[in-house]
Amino acid sequence: MSNLNTSDQWFASWFDTPYYHILYRDRDDAEAGAFMKRLSQRLKLDENAHIMDLACGRGRHSMYLNQLGYRVTGVDLSDSSIAFAKAELRKTALIESTHEESSSLAPIDTSKIDFHVHNMTLAYDQLFDAVFNLFTSFGYFNDAEDNLKTIKAIRQNLKPGGYGVIDFMNVHQVIKNLVPQNSKTEEGITFHNTRRFENGFIYKDIKFRDNDHDYHFTERVSALTLEDFQSYFAAAGLDLVDVYGNYQLEDFDQQTSERLIMIFRN
Repeated sequence: MSNLNTSDQWFASWFDTPYYHILYRDRDDAEAGAFMKRLSQRLKLDENAHIMDLACGRGRHSMYLNQLGYRVTGVDLSDSSIAFAKAELRKTALIESTHEESSSLAPIDTSKIDFHVHNMTLAYDQLFDAVFNLFTSFGYFNDAEDNLKTIKAIRQNLKPGGYGVIDFMNVHQVIKNLVPQNSKTEEGITFHNTRRFENGFIYKDIKFRDNDHDYHFTERVSALTLEDFQSYFAAAGLDLVDVYGNYQLEDFDQQTSERLIMIFRN
């Protein structure tokens, strides 16, 4: 039986620490923004479309989508990530109201974006034109049944004819090129990372020391393949319509593609 109380699962604690965001602070915002533009153009979404950013983290994709003109609801399990997203939204709106905007994107429209804490295995209380689940924000659960429950919840959140998008890693390429260990220093903290593939999961152990305290966190993601997702979509009554292998939306190749980006429809 699936346990919907996620407080005892690894991501509930690790994603809520400031260290998670320090370790991954060098993510490519320009690439993320360009991906959102390409993806929304590919889906031919109406200019008034309402998009759910499912497992939105600190909301960077949500904000790009808002700047493209869409109404956006970002949801995430992490209280601290949602609090950060709300604070960033307030700060961004203040900056844009007092300075000339040099970006090619429109300013943030705070009337068309909101953030909430939500468990992705459960249906939300609104319907959306599209639901995006981005940057490998899937496959974390202790119980594999929750993967299918999440797909079914996405379907419940989609309007008839609405699009779902899951941006996952290409596990074949990841496993083939897995780096067993490395170290990375950010903000004066050296993170020692070790990786392994074991029993259908990709593990990343993260150890570091800060303020005279030793920390150890483990990330664990199911090594889900395209075939696994196809079975989930079929069970949920969703139609897989396109599969891409990178953020430029080029064709998926199991051996060489970095990403597994799936577009499906209700």
